[in-house]
Amino acid sequence: MFIARQPIFDRAMNVYGYELLFRTNEQASSYGLSTAESSTATVLGGLFELGLDQIVGNKRAFINFDYQFLLSDSIELINPNILVIEVLEDVEVDAPILYRIKELKDKGYKIALDDFVESIQTYPIVPMADIIKYDILITPLDTLNKDVKYGIEQGKIMLAEKIETEDEFIKAREMGFHLFQGYFFSKPKIVGGLRTRKTSTTVYQSIISELYTEEPSFEKLAEIISTDVNMAYRVMKVLGNEKDNHKDLNKTIKGSLLKMGFRELERWVNVLMLQELSGNKTQELIKMSLIRSKFGELIAINSNLAKRRYEISLMCLFSVLDTMLDQTMEDALVGIAVSEDVKEVLIYHRGELKPVYDIIRCCEQVDCTLLYQTTAQIEVDETRLFDWYIQAIAWSEDIMKSV
Repeated sequence: MFIARQPIFDRAMNVYGYELLFRTNEQASSYGLSTAESSTATVLGGLFELGLDQIVGNKRAFINFDYQFLLSDSIELINPNILVIEVLEDVEVDAPILYRIKELKDKGYKIALDDFVESIQTYPIVPMADIIKYDILITPLDTLNKDVKYGIEQGKIMLAEKIETEDEFIKAREMGFHLFQGYFFSKPKIVGGLRTRKTSTTVYQSIISELYTEEPSFEKLAEIISTDVNMAYRVMKVLGNEKDNHKDLNKTIKGSLLKMGFRELERWVNVLMLQELSGNKTQELIKMSLIRSKFGELIAINSNLAKRRYEISLMCLFSVLDTMLDQTMEDALVGIAVSEDVKEVLIYHRGELKPVYDIIRCCEQVDCTLLYQTTAQIEVDETRLFDWYIQAIAWSEDIMKSV
């Protein structure tokens, strides 16, 4: 089984929840020989054992349910404060289903109508629904003005799905939609010219350059960090040294760095740099880069590319740098200390390290069409991907808390 999550944002671009997308090992890019019911059962069992908070944290989890599974009592395994029940668009609406949905709603579950194409004024589940989802590839935004207005008047939360560009996001928001789903947040909007970087980016680059020398020096690193008050404070704070006597700032910073170690310092500095570069971009973008970084490293460790784990980790970390800077990836990587092989993947989508990047993208989209072929190429056991993905999510959450 593999479960990926797709963020759902509110109007302020804060994460409201995640839709959990899943496939079992026997499935390709669709349910295949498995039914939606058996797949959902697999996911709910796994989520119950794992603990849903490991995947969605304190956000809501949107999960699809078909007719048969809506009638089962397995749904109650999941806390109603976390789960949003998505009623699939092909569910037959009859008396048992209407009774069951009312029962679930009375127990505190939120009800969402997935890929809604029916009449919002007459569809019998609408009065009990909390959220109405429109797939804008199926029902374009231009056709939804009246429905959105009616839904808002009825107190419904309107969700636009398959939002792929910033322009679509802005248009849907102006129409009155409350929630937005899609990968629009991870695509650059290139407007010409280069974005001006803040002065402190030079500090980050100096640190990374020193870390990539044959024999990096804690003494030199402490000297570089001492030149930036904000950076010095954060280095000491993350390790609990902010209350130390700061008469010898360089010595205090060096002590903090020794505790952290070169590898952890590199990860931490990269995260701080991403925050600096991302400006007003959503925090979910930084979180995505962190998850990719750890996930890529775990894939590499367990593949025939194990010796290149750190290089692959950095490649994945910088995989959304173009979006953060609103530049082409080629421009975004200018002055960044990465290898030519990393640039080959991120700029030209080719090269020896590309299989790891492809596996991550397949998992994010839950598209297994090429997944098993790619994992075989670098000798990865695809049955372990889910465990590594969960580890990467947990790691990213810890990192975000520390910075």
